[in-house]
Amino acid sequence: MSELREQIQQIISTEPVSVFMKGTPEFIMCGNSDRALRALRSAGAPVTTVDVLPDPKIRQELSALSGWPTIPQVFIKGELIGGADIVEELHASGELRQRLDEALGRERDDTVKTASL
Repeated sequence: MSELREQIQQIISTEPVSVFMKGTPEFIMCGNSDRALRALRSAGAPVTTVDVLPDPKIRQELSALSGWPTIPQVFIKGELIGGADIVEELHASGELRQRLDEALGRERDDTVKTASL
């Protein structure tokens, strides 16, 4: 396994909620990434973001690892949830908060941080 794939896997498996997106929370470069991040923040998720734009290999390795072709990709406790549409639908139905409560407990911080690869 490549070092980059190991770094991606490390983030997915150790961060409570990870979002692989285009841009950063401060400078979002894609409407879908923005929508996914907004839904997660509204649901009170502690989010760790990874910008896939600096190196095309990040996106290649991520998609090879997850089997999901598009960005953003949202993971909760190592499980792929999906992209912006799925995350928004889960948020609208209340299921996103429920999944977060089950995976992380009701008492959780809602910080947003950025990890770099």
